[in-house]
Amino acid sequence: MEGKIGVYICTGYGIAEALDIDAMCKVVTDEFKISYCKTVESCEQPVIASINEDIKRDGLTKLLIAGVSPRRFSVDMFPDDVIIEIVAIREHVVWCQPPNEEDTQMLAEDYLRMYLAKIKKVELSEPFQLEEPINKDILVVGGGISGITAAKEAAKLGYEVRLVEKSSKLGGWLAKQHKSVPTKPPFHDLEDTGIDTLIKELEEDPKITVYTSAFTSSISGAPGLFDVTLKSINSKPSDEILDQFRVGSIIQATGWSPDDPRKDLPYGDLDDVIRNVELEEIVKSQGRITRPSDGKEVKSIAFIQCGGSSKKDHHSYCSSICCLTSLKQAKYLRDGNSDAKAYIFYEFLRTPGHYEDFYRNTQEDPGIFITRGEIAEITRGDDGMLTITAKNTMPGAQIQVKVDLVVLAAGMKPNAADGEAIRAYEDAKLKVTEGESETQRQRAAETVEELKQHENTEILNLEYRQGPDLPALQNGFPDSHFICFPYESRRTGIYPTGSVRQPMDGVGAREDATGAALKAIQCMEMTSRGEAVHPRAGDKSYPDFFLQRCTQCKRCTEECPFGVLNEDEKGTPQVWATRCRRCGVCMGACPERIVSFKDYSVDIISSMVKAVEVPEEYDEKPRILAFLCENDAFPAMDIVGQHRLKVNPFVRIIPVRCLGSMNVAWITDAISTGFDGVILIGCKYGDDYQCHFIKGSELADYRGENIREKLEQMQMENERVEMHQLQISEYERIPEIFEKFAELIEEIGMNPFKGM
Repeated sequence: MEGKIGVYICTGYGIAEALDIDAMCKVVTDEFKISYCKTVESCEQPVIASINEDIKRDGLTKLLIAGVSPRRFSVDMFPDDVIIEIVAIREHVVWCQPPNEEDTQMLAEDYLRMYLAKIKKVELSEPFQLEEPINKDILVVGGGISGITAAKEAAKLGYEVRLVEKSSKLGGWLAKQHKSVPTKPPFHDLEDTGIDTLIKELEEDPKITVYTSAFTSSISGAPGLFDVTLKSINSKPSDEILDQFRVGSIIQATGWSPDDPRKDLPYGDLDDVIRNVELEEIVKSQGRITRPSDGKEVKSIAFIQCGGSSKKDHHSYCSSICCLTSLKQAKYLRDGNSDAKAYIFYEFLRTPGHYEDFYRNTQEDPGIFITRGEIAEITRGDDGMLTITAKNTMPGAQIQVKVDLVVLAAGMKPNAADGEAIRAYEDAKLKVTEGESETQRQRAAETVEELKQHENTEILNLEYRQGPDLPALQNGFPDSHFICFPYESRRTGIYPTGSVRQPMDGVGAREDATGAALKAIQCMEMTSRGEAVHPRAGDKSYPDFFLQRCTQCKRCTEECPFGVLNEDEKGTPQVWATRCRRCGVCMGACPERIVSFKDYSVDIISSMVKAVEVPEEYDEKPRILAFLCENDAFPAMDIVGQHRLKVNPFVRIIPVRCLGSMNVAWITDAISTGFDGVILIGCKYGDDYQCHFIKGSELADYRGENIREKLEQMQMENERVEMHQLQISEYERIPEIFEKFAELIEEIGMNPFKGM
């Protein structure tokens, strides 16, 4: 539906001094037959007020405003039922091209053509219509400090919460601690954990329902529509259902487990070599420290740091609390016996923030000896004492000390399952018996063996095509990118928090859980309005699947970064709209082009491509098409303009939601139209990925083989399509990328399809 279009061309910001505005107006009125075309002096508030008057008076349903970048112009100042398209004439033309030159004018006019073609086809995005109302209750899985805090904070804001804990008691590891490290000035004295008070407040809160000795046997649905089935850990028969209910969002606060110490340490071989968590339990239960081997009171302890963390051949990450725990437990020993001695051997000692004051106070205790040193050997003597030999110490010499007890600082490992690995394991098990060939069955058997450790590790038991739990990322934590996705996970509406997300202490866990509760609430409220959450927050568009043409290739269900799509027994995708982040990766994956959004589709972008005026070959003005990711590369282009960097005038830029949404059809359309080459610029991918949609640019690179096949079918050189990774701070690379590609095109020659 075309609607009534109003076009406004800004003459301020040096635009009128650099461009022929009358010629641009003729593109609108003569070429596109749109009679409603005005010039405005700026994109400021008085002009916006005037445009709003035009909308009311003249019944405009679509606006195209050519002026400043869409990142410098808020469409929120216009009615919600008016479609807005912004053309960045200032940043992408006037500020990066010489004024009043033919190529500069052609660039500006082409951008007008591209966005005029787009706005003719774009339809108003309306929220998806659900048959059932959105539920706004919250499920919290885990009853430690993170889960308790998340539940209490959500309840304070008026939301109903259901908390599920697998053990018989709440409190997690904090309930097993004798004392906590100091959290208040002067950060010298140990504190009560306060967990009993928190548990009492939780159990008395009328908005919180608590289930102990229970687990989630299944979770189906999507944000606002999660259907949860609980079973009792002790239920007999095992299929007996404890409760069933619906929630709007989920907080995973399943905590951590102590890691097994390094293999070079004699844990398990010597009774009096224990982990820090075991010492904590001894003090908690007995009120004093005794030796496991004979029950005698301990008068000396050697604490060995990084007993399971910060090692490349073990856990490469720091568990954040081990150093503080050793300092705290050294105080246990000294507070109980002023003659006792504590030795702390470290390779790294980390006490961030105000905890540095706690470290310095502990360091001043003459009965606590703290030194850098690598543990060379731990042996037991005939007298039952343990001898620790340390090398590379601060004094430089080898040190030996005799102690009653050795305590290893065991690191944190997340209580998380790898949903994608579990799914791969289950799929491989099926292929072992149902594989089409012996080779396929053999490969499946190898996969089963490789992933066997994931068997029966499910926690959430999600009924998702991509697996029953959140995907595990580096070191097994199910968090997402620290910079791009704070608090997010790869499953919309499910938020890991506390030490299952990353190692942290109790203070950090409470703060983290508060953030997770707010994210869970935000998700439900935005979902109830039909809006997307991060990163396209507020987007009301959603993917429409024309399933009559679906070939059940499963590319969309497998490649979706957020597990939006399930599939039926035939492989036909089943869309859960409230899971969707609107990245468009499914649109880029589909070879049949059956996926579209009302404001973003294969046809809409193809129309933009075909709208560009491509000069004849003898004009010696090549045309290069550049698809730029809207999250990094496109705003980086804005910065290029702000810095007045000169850009090749033959490049035409189209922003895309994600490079993963790019369909091969756009490449073939560009080449067929006469473009001499295509550049794709997306976010960085790999271990340090920066793609806002997880793996979009990586998928685009993977699909490069399809692009090469298409180019070969068209008898075109592969070099005519290039892909680059770029982060927003690398804006200065964009002019360089464009210029080098233009030189390459000059070398290999113009597109032979030009003019056909």
